[in-house]
Amino acid sequence: MRIDFTQRENALAQALEARLGSYVDLTVGNPTAVVLPTGSGQLPASPGYDPQPRGLLEAREAVGLVHGVDAERVVLTASTSEAYSWLFKLLCDPGDEVLVPQPCYPLFEYLTALESVRAVPYSLRYDREWHLDASLLKITDRTRAVLIVSPGNPTGSFLKRGEYAELARLCGSRGIALISDEVFAEFPSAADARRVHTVAMLDEVPAFALSGLSKIAGLPQFKLGWIVASGPGWRESLAQLELIADTYLSVSTPVQLAAPALLAARQVFQRALKTRLTNNRALLSAARPRDASWDVLPSEGGWSAILRVPQARSEEDLALELLDAGVLVHPGYFFDFPSGAHLVISLLVSPSDLARGLAVLRSVL
Repeated sequence: MRIDFTQRENALAQALEARLGSYVDLTVGNPTAVVLPTGSGQLPASPGYDPQPRGLLEAREAVGLVHGVDAERVVLTASTSEAYSWLFKLLCDPGDEVLVPQPCYPLFEYLTALESVRAVPYSLRYDREWHLDASLLKITDRTRAVLIVSPGNPTGSFLKRGEYAELARLCGSRGIALISDEVFAEFPSAADARRVHTVAMLDEVPAFALSGLSKIAGLPQFKLGWIVASGPGWRESLAQLELIADTYLSVSTPVQLAAPALLAARQVFQRALKTRLTNNRALLSAARPRDASWDVLPSEGGWSAILRVPQARSEEDLALELLDAGVLVHPGYFFDFPSGAHLVISLLVSPSDLARGLAVLRSVL
């Protein structure tokens, strides 16, 4: 089998299932689970079904405006996960390798395995800021792509221009593609001229920018993602992607018809969320005593915060103690941190829930 379907629940999942009382959930990543406006309105009626493999032109034009590119560079998908699977089909043969960052959201191991592709991790370097160090990439003759998450989840780190230049130098001559997951790109915590906001407008190396309604408009239930192609050979890549897309035709017509209005209204959600993120980061900073044995790592963006905690006990034991006290957090090992002990919490939750959860965190830590 391509993946192990017999995996057992970890101790935190077992404790959560057995828990009877209420708790503050500081792991929320679903914007529909919190009270924020989206400006989504009503979906339009679908007059008929005339499938276009790359997606309806008006929807692709709306996506192009987000990334500053022409609609011809855009292919619509039902999600970014599906976008990954299509790109692995495009770029890889069974047994080929894709380089994936660590720490990162635990998704790529499964997405690659389901396409018979091998995920090879590379560690992000940390020096009060997370960096992509091209010298840490383990490139072989089976390497077909380097995955970038910008900003990272949970690190919040954006790809920098200098890092991109090194990647382009290293990968361009070998024909290795860049896949850039940019779902959190519209949520920076501050401005920084060093950042690459999107690879969609860069031409030095074959590159694919991924995003979707889930994060930029707070609408994961509408199931619309996309791929934007750039760099050498992007027309040929899109011609092949069109064949893959035509094989599946997964994107529903109603959401494509609604896409221009939904994307135009995304600022309603983004303004509300950015205010919440700013307030929650301030709450988190104020909750840490000066003499605390734990620290909050700086973040450039995204919806998560990383707490670096003492290594006197395991992350799982600490997460279980916090759950017993009424607060759910993610232990760092979920995200494959290369060293140290960490907890990851969501900044998507309401300030009142965060304040309640932080009171417990502060007491336990």
